[in-house]
Amino acid sequence: MERRIIHVDMDAFFASVEVMDNKTLKGKPVIVGGTSERGVVSTCSYEARAYGVHSAMPIFMAKERCPHGVFLPVRYGRYKDISKKVFDILEEVSNIIEPLSIDEAYIEITSSKFEPIEAAKYIKNRVKTELGLTISVGISYNKFLAKLASDWNKPDGIMEITKEMMPEILFPLPISKVYGLGVKSVQKLNNIGVFKVHELYKLPKELFSYYFGKFGNEIYDRIRGIDNRPVKISHERKSIGKETTLKHNTNNINELRTYLENFSREISYLLSQRELSGRTITIKYKTWDFKSHTRSKTLNTYINSYEDIFNESFNILTEENIEEDLRLIGLSISSLKENTMYQMRLF
Repeated sequence: MERRIIHVDMDAFFASVEVMDNKTLKGKPVIVGGTSERGVVSTCSYEARAYGVHSAMPIFMAKERCPHGVFLPVRYGRYKDISKKVFDILEEVSNIIEPLSIDEAYIEITSSKFEPIEAAKYIKNRVKTELGLTISVGISYNKFLAKLASDWNKPDGIMEITKEMMPEILFPLPISKVYGLGVKSVQKLNNIGVFKVHELYKLPKELFSYYFGKFGNEIYDRIRGIDNRPVKISHERKSIGKETTLKHNTNNINELRTYLENFSREISYLLSQRELSGRTITIKYKTWDFKSHTRSKTLNTYINSYEDIFNESFNILTEENIEEDLRLIGLSISSLKENTMYQMRLF
């Protein structure tokens, strides 16, 4: 049986919740993030994006590009409540769900009672009717293509990529759309005249290993529609983490701090969903030249709160004294155990 995977991604989630709670903001450029000039944008509405504002942009720069924007602080507790309602809807479609963050998830529906398009429409209708929010849904036979599909018709879109559409559907896309290719990788390929996926597709396999090392085979397979990663049910995880390829390479401590703050909030939320705590904090980062580094610290006590996770992770980061620009940063917590009743009351 061919796999059927859905990727769901809430549209401009934080900003959309703010508009939902305050209808006077509808149609305005809403920018959610740090309130100080040293902060960065967490999320912004599509109206703000029209002015060139994007996530991880410094607030001072966002104000320069969109001085009439509505700048709001992050209300993570509110977003967490709405996220819980969204995931409750997803669980009506399948019990095989892999949360990626507070507003994004993979859903395995191969054995579901729903047909893929039917499931996508059901999710979208329930989210819009009950919460007043829009969600973009991608459908395919593997995770890479499902995620790519959800981004195809944003916002509020549905897209299915089938085997019959491969690999030609990818050919016109810029290579930056291939998951795993960051800014430096794209630049390397541009330097040899590779700008589109169809040009990347023609390269011999040995060049993928030359340019991307151990990730070369994965990139080679992905643009041919091959991705065998399973959808991981959350309670089977031995760790909970979040990582991202940076929009631009940087070693700016304030920008990296903001990523850790956001990761810590999301990880704390996922821990609370599973009623778990952990005591090993791991920072992962990758420098501009694809060299990976991990640093871990095992604590004497188990933690689950945003504050504890962030403080420990930021201490690890500052102790590294990173001088090179980074292209990726990640944070995870492991050595997990179920909470006692006392710990559960702390959330």
